[in-house]
Amino acid sequence: MHVEVRNLEDVILVDLEGRLVAGVGDQILRDIMDELIAEGWQKILLNLSGVSWIDSSGIGELIAGIRLAKRFNCSVKLLRAGDRVKHVLSLSQLLPLLEIYETEEEALERFRAETPSPPPEESGSGRQ
Repeated sequence: MHVEVRNLEDVILVDLEGRLVAGVGDQILRDIMDELIAEGWQKILLNLSGVSWIDSSGIGELIAGIRLAKRFNCSVKLLRAGDRVKHVLSLSQLLPLLEIYETEEEALERFRAETPSPPPEESGSGRQ
């Protein structure tokens, strides 16, 4: 499993390439997610376009990473899951529970839509 990490605005994009399977692949995903959450990233986009196969360990680690992120108020979205990966996620009945986007722009737009607006500034006139 090969991983590259890059920034897109306030989103961290993780490009995964190879097999997300028991052994090295699932451990790498765990380590990456732990590190990004510890660094304080709030928006994580996992690009699965280069993932050729995912097994139950990979699925387990993917879900564990998403759950951990939610505990720390992080949002995780998936990008470009290939047909084989989608098929396995579908068989696992997880596909409807995940946010998967086909383009970076779609995912970034969704992240933007989730960002709460800053609170309105208070005027100096006081309460009435």
